[in-house]
Amino acid sequence: MGIRILVAEDDPKQAQLLRIYLEREGHGVTLVADGTAALATARAIRPHLVVLDIMMPGLDGLAVCRALRMESDVPVLFLTARATESDLLRGLDIGADDYLTKPYSPRELVARVRALLRRSRAAAPSEPAVLTVGDLQIDLGRFEVRVDEQPIGLTAKEFNILRVLAQRPGRAFTRSEIIDRAFDEGSEVLHRTIDAHVMNLRRKLEPDPSHPRYVQTVQGRGYRLAEPSCPNPGRGHRP
Repeated sequence: MGIRILVAEDDPKQAQLLRIYLEREGHGVTLVADGTAALATARAIRPHLVVLDIMMPGLDGLAVCRALRMESDVPVLFLTARATESDLLRGLDIGADDYLTKPYSPRELVARVRALLRRSRAAAPSEPAVLTVGDLQIDLGRFEVRVDEQPIGLTAKEFNILRVLAQRPGRAFTRSEIIDRAFDEGSEVLHRTIDAHVMNLRRKLEPDPSHPRYVQTVQGRGYRLAEPSCPNPGRGHRP
């Protein structure tokens, strides 16, 4: 599979120039023009690197980077007209890997992209395409879930919720956190909708949905995916 790069830049001429230079390197490039689209597209295509303008309509680049860092370690290269040290440090503090100050040379950007991709491959020579928690396997690339090697058919929303929980087994996620991480930016999702999806997940995953072994309720907090060593919850734990 080739390298996928997401470019979020609201200047059409600049965005097309970046596409030309990056495609010459053999990369697949997806262009978006605002922060909301950047976040939704990153969640959909799972790029290997994100080039992110800070000043964009809707969500700005800082907000997009902050949201991505809650879900992913994808390298982020900021493009910024803000040249003050405090602005640059703020971007790095929230999780950016590198930055270029406008105006910049497209060749320099390509060189920075190469360096970030090399660094990313060195840090993670085999990208975790499959999340494994006990006998539960979630194949992110194939969009498949298996329990004890048996395939389980999930809807897109159920898959996304399970993916969020499986990224941090044992951690309790609130319903609001699940909505932020599993649904597109701007989606109007009620807390009881999450409860309904969890109930359906349990019907498909659990040997006994009334006594969940995998997707557990944390009273007063939300839901978690049980760690392999975590004991089964007692009776009465329902969405």
